[in-house]
Amino acid sequence: MIFVFHLLDKPGSAALREEIRPAHKAYLGEVAERIAFAGPLLSDDGQTMLGSLLAIDFDHREAAERWLAGEPFTRAGVYEKRSVLPFRNLWPQKAGFPAP
Repeated sequence: MIFVFHLLDKPGSAALREEIRPAHKAYLGEVAERIAFAGPLLSDDGQTMLGSLLAIDFDHREAAERWLAGEPFTRAGVYEKRSVLPFRNLWPQKAGFPAP
């Protein structure tokens, strides 16, 4: 089942986010084949990172929660708010959807 992680940063954590980002990306790489989508949540300027939105396939909630507990941003205290919810994709992405 796909679980969606809606994760909002603590105010003033931008420098910590940048410092930990390589470890975060490596940790995501360990589950890359199970990622439906992933990326930063941005402010209206389209540049400033405010959090993360991830959709990753796990066998059950406990596995998703365990994964999040070991996630580098979580361990470093970057996130102020965390939400993990099951997700059913009823509208698959279009081929060629713009990527960064």
